[in-house]
Amino acid sequence: MSHAAWTAVTPYLRSTRRVIAFDIAGFGLTPPLPGGTPATIANLVEGLALSIHAMGIACPVDMAGNSLGASMALEAAKRGIARSVVAISPAGLWREHGAPHVKYVFGGMRFMAKNYPGLLKLTMRRPLLRELALAVPVSVGSGRMPTTDALRAVDDLAAATAFEQTFDNTRDPFSGAGISVPVTVAFGDRDWILPKGSQQWNGLPVHTRWLKKPGWGHVPMWVDPVGVSQLVLEGTA
Repeated sequence: MSHAAWTAVTPYLRSTRRVIAFDIAGFGLTPPLPGGTPATIANLVEGLALSIHAMGIACPVDMAGNSLGASMALEAAKRGIARSVVAISPAGLWREHGAPHVKYVFGGMRFMAKNYPGLLKLTMRRPLLRELALAVPVSVGSGRMPTTDALRAVDDLAAATAFEQTFDNTRDPFSGAGISVPVTVAFGDRDWILPKGSQQWNGLPVHTRWLKKPGWGHVPMWVDPVGVSQLVLEGTA
């Protein structure tokens, strides 16, 4: 996806916080990493740090992320770039590898978006079909996602220039050893991309605040924008 995944949440944050939504390198509006640079979490965070610096923003900053973005926020905390982290459905906390079905779910969506975008968009235009198509990769309740956002997600998935490379280079277990800043980790009880076996402790600091959110899937921003914004504000207060 792209920064558009946060569109439903940012209005609830802007009244009290400055909000900057970034695209990961090779997705959305951000170009891929320089040629030959593998799209590992460490390298993606390095690219993010350069973007923050180029904007004239002094680090550390508060960070919230979802899925791979959540793992990047945790890595940023290890590097002193983040002063607090809210990680929603962070990838990589597994002991050895993620759930085997994930590559087929994401790979199938990528194939459809690139080769049959019209058919996939037709599915996205109907709330019931959208619910069925996105219940696993996004969240139960995706039928409530605005049609324009669903269509944007198809375009983002089709246009991503670093999808395969990033997927292949971010599957190793992530260790949060060395994080000293406040950390909140939240998983939805309906997250079928990261089932229980993918939600391990894996070296995150003992002060980590762990939450299980009822009704949330893997990407809960459209399903519960108010709840997500409250989580972000509390975790970065």
